[in-house]
Amino acid sequence: MSLSDPVAIWLIAGIVLMLAELIIPGGIVVFIGLGAFLTGGLLFVGIIDTWVSAWLFFFIATMVLIFAFRGVTQKLVGGDSHIANTDENLDIYGKTALVIETIGPGENPGRIEFQGTQWPALGDGQEIQTGSEVTIVCHENISLLVEPKK
Repeated sequence: MSLSDPVAIWLIAGIVLMLAELIIPGGIVVFIGLGAFLTGGLLFVGIIDTWVSAWLFFFIATMVLIFAFRGVTQKLVGGDSHIANTDENLDIYGKTALVIETIGPGENPGRIEFQGTQWPALGDGQEIQTGSEVTIVCHENISLLVEPKK
């Protein structure tokens, strides 16, 4: 078996791709390598005899392996997966901020400092003086709705 032999090429490509999974994590490259290895095996046995059928089998085998076994291996091996809060309004609700520009009266916006950043702020209609602490109620467009801290 020489290196110009299609069987050797497919088998070596399969082994290299399966070993590449150690460097390129994700659980897909190993299935591509296994598809190439299976293609080399079928070429060796004589079931596949043309390059067109070899490529066709490779693509079909790879897709079947990925769809059939990736979920199984992910469950067995695991990994870093966590579900984080994606609603930023829940993260800021009820937090305390400092008024740096008077808010109100009425619908006159002011400014607050929250998490090291200045934000436009709207109140509930009453005047909230500079230096007061406020509680964040919600996020309205680019402004934060606040109420005086109780």
